[in-house]
Amino acid sequence: MHHVTRLTAPRRALSVLALALLVPLLSACGFNTIPTNEERAKAAWSEVLNQYQRRADLIPNLVETVKGYAAQEKDVLTSVVEARAKATSVQVTPETLTDPNAMKVFQENQAQLTGALSRLMAIVENYPDLKSNQNFLALQSQLEGTENRIAVSRRDYIEAVRVYNTSLRTMPTMIWKWIWFTGNEPYQTFNIEDSAKQTPQVKF
Repeated sequence: MHHVTRLTAPRRALSVLALALLVPLLSACGFNTIPTNEERAKAAWSEVLNQYQRRADLIPNLVETVKGYAAQEKDVLTSVVEARAKATSVQVTPETLTDPNAMKVFQENQAQLTGALSRLMAIVENYPDLKSNQNFLALQSQLEGTENRIAVSRRDYIEAVRVYNTSLRTMPTMIWKWIWFTGNEPYQTFNIEDSAKQTPQVKF
């Protein structure tokens, strides 16, 4: 029993020493690159969701304001309300960012809402009193700012995913993917061309 104890202590000391030497070595060899890039992509996605939610939160007041001046535009107003409900019913969480179908549905729903908003803003041209309404002008300004933030957050997410996905398939970090991060899969991203198209014109 004493013999085992004497062997165990030196081994434990060697293990601690090996770990102390290994941690900096792993870091230097890019061991932390994959999880670091993954967390950055997740954070960028959270910002995308925040900005889309900000847009969704503006829509009820926008619809009610327009309705006060253009109630006869029922079809357009209804399409915006329905598109908003559809867009907010599907969320892509960080846990499902690897699912191409989830991302496809999310993008399609947001694109439909963008189109509905574009049609709504277009009809405002026919209502001068609405165009000069202070509440509408404030909402218009907020919507414009939100669309700009959406564009920026999408761009940042696309870049974060590019960096993360690249680390999964290039040396030396792909070695850690094979050995340690075997469950990590590439994240889905926005189609850059679509993202450029999906900005409603809210300026007059």
